[in-house]
Amino acid sequence: MNTEIAPPPTAFTGRSDAMLTDSEGTFTVQLPGTRKAARLVRHLAVRQLAVWGWPHDARPSRTAGHLVGELAANAVTHGRVPGRDFRLGMVLLDDARTLRIEVTDACPEARPATPGAAPEAKPLADSGRGLLIVQALSDHWGVYSKTPYTKTVWCQFTVT
Repeated sequence: MNTEIAPPPTAFTGRSDAMLTDSEGTFTVQLPGTRKAARLVRHLAVRQLAVWGWPHDARPSRTAGHLVGELAANAVTHGRVPGRDFRLGMVLLDDARTLRIEVTDACPEARPATPGAAPEAKPLADSGRGLLIVQALSDHWGVYSKTPYTKTVWCQFTVT
């Protein structure tokens, strides 16, 4: 067994310490790589934006909800490794004028198409439009890997 591989991160347990937030405009939550968690993380993101001053029906909250939902769905669909979690991070940048959203999963091999090169979905297909939605709603998006065991898909958009 390869002892260099880090153990899986702790799954979301519902404890308040599983979500990290501060008054400086950062929020992080780690959840199991399931469809149910992908739905939950969208609600958590919108709730956090309400804490930061954008009600759930405000444009920034609606946009962030769509972006988080698409990135989380991709993480649990294409980046899922059994027993491993995914993580959402949100950061307010530029004096709270820009929101950066990052979703990290445990499958660095499953990298999405580069920005601007996302393939078109077939007209009657039920899926295949997530990155096109991310591209349309965000100002910038991309993908990077900090470690050989994870990948992070990020996007950012102007909230003011």
